[in-house]
Amino acid sequence: MKDGEPADTRVRPGRWRPRRLLLRIIAWGTGLFVLTAGAGFLYETVARQDDAGRHRAPGRLVDVGGYRLHLHCTGKGAPTVVLEAGLAESSANWETIQRGLAVGNRVCSYDRAGYAWSEDSPLPRTAEHLAEELHTLLAAAGEAGPYVLVGHSYGGNIVRVFADRWRDLTTGLVLIDVTDETADTALRISRPLISAQFTVNQLIARLGLLRLLNDVFVPADATATARAHATVVYGSRSMAAGRAEAWASVDSAAQVRATVRPKAWGDLPVVVISAGGQPAEAVAHARSLAALSARGRLVVADTTEHYVQNAQPDLVLDTISEVVAAHRKS
Repeated sequence: MKDGEPADTRVRPGRWRPRRLLLRIIAWGTGLFVLTAGAGFLYETVARQDDAGRHRAPGRLVDVGGYRLHLHCTGKGAPTVVLEAGLAESSANWETIQRGLAVGNRVCSYDRAGYAWSEDSPLPRTAEHLAEELHTLLAAAGEAGPYVLVGHSYGGNIVRVFADRWRDLTTGLVLIDVTDETADTALRISRPLISAQFTVNQLIARLGLLRLLNDVFVPADATATARAHATVVYGSRSMAAGRAEAWASVDSAAQVRATVRPKAWGDLPVVVISAGGQPAEAVAHARSLAALSARGRLVVADTTEHYVQNAQPDLVLDTISEVVAAHRKS
């Protein structure tokens, strides 16, 4: 180019085509995603209108002070067995156990606030508040104690706080692969990850993917009842409730630790069931829980599955029956 001549600013043929192609792909992909998400959101919104009729609660809704919790009680007999589910689970997870116990026993499962058929609660989702809600629910429903409390995983936090606060209403404990309240560091690290997973699950449900692809997104170890009512049991509300409980897990663990003292459960019949194949520290924690009672014992399941009640229902049924029989003999 000679001095004084204008620079050639023309775009050479094909010079920016790769970038333009990429931008077009991104634009088309974004547009397709927005359209698909919008269609899924609309589909889910319309489909939800029929859920109340198609997915009726197996139990009843009980007012606990401005909101209602779903309680499902079957059978007759004393003491009443109360089943407490783990994180992001509901009464549906106890289907096999409740059916097996209902002959000769009064057995109740329920949904914590926000899960499945229960309404939302304004209270923080800590173990102490959850134990208080359970106590209020049983009293309001007329389900008199004493109770054999059965807690799985995170549900163990709740029944342990309940047993400490209402010892006179507690006649036995069965703890199934319960959360380790001493693992404070692990809880702090995992809390945001678990919360993020629940947010993703909530989005999946809200966009209708859970309803359309039930077999893909429903947990493999879900019971038949949970699978049949998946849009309620694992829907967006339930995932939001799970996220709130996960975020409160550090506070809940501290509340549970405050109940631990030598022989805290006296001579209360206590059986701690631990899934097999766990690290030595997990087994040691389970053994230490059993030692909180003069009549406590540890059972190590043959299965490595966390949901021992689904993998080995007979073991769990026999263990609960053992604790019920101990009350009846006393």
